Amino acid sequence: MIEPSGVFGVVLVALGMVLTPGPNMIYLVSRSITQGRRAGMISLGGVALGFLVYLLAANLGLSVVFTAVPELYVTVKLAGAAYLAYLAWNALKPGGVSVFAPQDVPHDPPRRLFTMGLMTNLLNPKIAIMYVSLIPQFVDLGKGHVLLQGLLLGSVQIVVSIAVNLAIVLAAGTIAVFLSRRPSWLRVQRLLMGTVLGGLALSLAADTSGPA
Repeated sequence: MIEPSGVFGVVLVALGMVLTPGPNMIYLVSRSITQGRRAGMISLGGVALGFLVYLLAANLGLSVVFTAVPELYVTVKLAGAAYLAYLAWNALKPGGVSVFAPQDVPHDPPRRLFTMGLMTNLLNPKIAIMYVSLIPQFVDLGKGHVLLQGLLLGSVQIVVSIAVNLAIVLAAGTIAVFLSRRPSWLRVQRLLMGTVLGGLALSLAADTSGPA
C-alpha cells in the first residue's frame, strides 16, 4: 500500500527534523543533564504523546482545513519560519548558549515532566509544519486508503523521532561533560546549530508551495 520511496522520504524528513536542535531537543537534553536519564525518558513520553496528537489531528482533517484556507497555512508556515529564525539568533548571537551547555532547571515530579514534554511538543511549530506540509507529500493518492497511508507514514516518523531522541536522552550527560571540557567544541556546535536553524527558517519563508 505504501511505496518504499515514500517511507524512505519520511525517514529522511524525520531525521532532518529531529537532528535539527529545537524546543524538544533543548528540553530533553536539559532535563537529562540536570535531573537524570529517568527524568529525560519520562519527558520523552510526553513528547511521544504530542506526536500522536499531531498525527491524528493532521490525518483527521487539519490538512483539509489548510487546503480550504490557504492563508492560514501560509500564516502557520511563516510563524514557524520566524520561530526557527529566533532560535537561530539565540544560538548565533554573542553570548549564545549551546543546547548541551548545563542549564539551571528545577527538579520536577514525573507528572510535571510528562506534561511539560507534551506541551513542548504541541507548541513546537517545527512539528506542526512537518505534519501538515511535509509528510502528506509522500501519500500516494493513486494507492487509495489515504487515511491509512497517512497514519502509517506518520507512525514511521514517530518511530524515527523517538529512537533518535531516546539516544540523545541516554547520551546527553556524557556529551555535555565531553563538550564542557572542550569550550571550542561547544562554540562550534552552537554555531552549527544556529546555521542549520537559520537555513531552515529561510527555506520555509521562501517556499511558495501550497498545502499538500
